[in-house]
Amino acid sequence: MTTSLVEDISSIVETTVAPNADEVDAAGAFPRDAIKALGEAGLLGLISSTEVGGRGAGLRSAAEVVEHLARACGSTAMVVCMHYCATAVLEAHGPRETREAIARGGHLTTLAFSETGSRSHFWAPLSTATADGDDRVVLDASKSWVTSAGEADSYVWSSTPLAAEGPSTLWLVPADRPGLDARGRFDGFGLRGNASRPVTAQGVVVGRDAMLGTDGRGDEIMLGVVLAHFHVLNAATSLGLMESAIGKAIAHVTTARLEHLGRRLADSPVTRANIARMRLIADQARTVLGDALAAIEGDRPDATLRVLEVKAAASEAAIAVTDLAMRVCGGAAFRKEGGLERYFRDARAATVMAPTTEAIHDFMGRALCGMPLFD
Repeated sequence: MTTSLVEDISSIVETTVAPNADEVDAAGAFPRDAIKALGEAGLLGLISSTEVGGRGAGLRSAAEVVEHLARACGSTAMVVCMHYCATAVLEAHGPRETREAIARGGHLTTLAFSETGSRSHFWAPLSTATADGDDRVVLDASKSWVTSAGEADSYVWSSTPLAAEGPSTLWLVPADRPGLDARGRFDGFGLRGNASRPVTAQGVVVGRDAMLGTDGRGDEIMLGVVLAHFHVLNAATSLGLMESAIGKAIAHVTTARLEHLGRRLADSPVTRANIARMRLIADQARTVLGDALAAIEGDRPDATLRVLEVKAAASEAAIAVTDLAMRVCGGAAFRKEGGLERYFRDARAATVMAPTTEAIHDFMGRALCGMPLFD
């Protein structure tokens, strides 16, 4: 990350993200102030091309930004993660007007893939797209979990193909279209402020020019563009949560005392061993992330496998690290004002976020056996 980028993200985390993180979690409130600040600093346009006014940064920089956000607020990190995933699709296939709006920091976008009928099998949409004359398309859908639902300015939307053979087609759907409904409130266990809730579409009309890529080839965009961004940025979120959990655990054990014994908690070899385990697990996950980024950047033959691995490895590592942190800190960890239990809760979301860890293991097995990822 460049010096200016480090300064920008550090300043926003310190002045806006961190001070609001507890309230975002407690109230399940969307982090609007943080998203506004990120937009004004040009960080919503981080991966937008310089041609449209963006910073033109790559996936590695995006991962570093998301990790910094996650160290303070997992919900904010996830909103930005999904924004970058959708932005990557729009940079490859979207209209210039929307790309410029994102680059200016005035447009938040997100993915709308998961559906009620196919659940976490996001690659198999049941949503329909029906031609209405030569220039219009009608979308009907029941999306199950959409990050920034009702808060984003647009959705990168999946449906069954309009006319072609194939598994899916992608669309750019403005959030203000009549027939879109994102009502309701997310009251979840973790990542409580990311506004992840259902979105339904009843007779939503878009132009044929809202199609992203080729009809029936949405799976190619999912694999070629979305997969790397989603997995790497999810892993970065997990790493951010781990780093904060480790920091909080160390701060606690080096200051909390057993006064009757005249010792700190850190004076126990068992406590120190658990701290060491946390550090080792996090460092292993960071190494996997670094190798995945190197594989992508170097266009290595094993890049797809490394991308598949990184989300599963980091999410499982985050569960292990935050669980150890809770154990090491004991009863104090369960007090909300300490903040540790928030990281414990947030870390668990990645394992069930599509594709789930179990699905990723199947994908990895398919890749290793020379089989297609999707049936």
